[in-house]
Amino acid sequence: MTCVLAIETSCDETAVAIVKNRICCSSVVASQISVHQQYGGVVPEVASRSHVEAINEAIAQAFLEAELGWDAIDGIAATCAPGLVGALLVGLTAAKTLAVVHQKPFLGVHHLEGHIYATYLSEPELEPPFLCLLVSGGHTSLIYVKDCGHYETLGETRDDAAGEAFDKVARLLKLGYPGGPVIDRLAKVGNPAAFPLPEGKISRPDGGYHPYDSSFSGLKTAVLRLVQKLEQDTSELPVNDIAASFQETVARSLTKRAIACASDYGLNTIAVGGGVAANSGLRKHLQAAAASHNLRVLFPPLKYCTDNAAMIGCAAADHLSRGHTSPLTLGVQSRLPLTSVMQLYS
Repeated sequence: MTCVLAIETSCDETAVAIVKNRICCSSVVASQISVHQQYGGVVPEVASRSHVEAINEAIAQAFLEAELGWDAIDGIAATCAPGLVGALLVGLTAAKTLAVVHQKPFLGVHHLEGHIYATYLSEPELEPPFLCLLVSGGHTSLIYVKDCGHYETLGETRDDAAGEAFDKVARLLKLGYPGGPVIDRLAKVGNPAAFPLPEGKISRPDGGYHPYDSSFSGLKTAVLRLVQKLEQDTSELPVNDIAASFQETVARSLTKRAIACASDYGLNTIAVGGGVAANSGLRKHLQAAAASHNLRVLFPPLKYCTDNAAMIGCAAADHLSRGHTSPLTLGVQSRLPLTSVMQLYS
């Protein structure tokens, strides 16, 4: 089995894992949420410093939990794109240093490919082709997974990502950061039909619309106008109902596009990845719709929905088993299309 030590520092989680093929031996995640809450969002420089402070302990803890030594490690991987440049540099520099010191192959991993591989950790028998609905704070995409390193983006957001919309609406409702978990919690006791909100559509020049693309900017604006109106009409906002109506609209929009895309391309499996994959409303909607269309939908365990290094290690192990390695000259990139994954390897 191919055993990889993986590091993930693309944003505000310092994560280290040891993975054997599709089996997670250890997964350590040092969260920075409490550090960034006071700012209402992630501060890049603060995130970078926090990674420097936490990474050595996280690496040591990963080895301790896996009960393995360096002799068991076949390769060392780190997220190299996309993400916050300073944060990525911490993980990539640590991985390169360890690769040189211990004379192990080095691999740079695309963060979004990691989210695709998160499902493999709980569904090791899963094989391409399948459709991945990737929904996070920075990305909302429908990806045709053809093979390791070979992907086609069939749909994406044209403005806000789904997770970003959750955070912005939570800020609007004064619910704090991060917004996803608190909106999900309040939505469970709210009325999802209380306020009809618009699903975004991307118009084409011929008057039609892109069936797989998403837009959440208009929905966010609709919630803003709703809140402004309600604040004039009542002394207390029905926050639970607003949260439920917003979450219902996002879940319905994402489900509609994912089901249509999978059906149109003849794919019978939808794997969901990213932080928003933890949302109970999306899970409920997509599972019900998939069942009615004879499709299989797979959600990773909650611990693999948010950023973690186990998913990075799983992707790296697959690449390494195919002979893919990265040069030590590989740098970090704040943006990199998923279709460019194979450029990371020699």
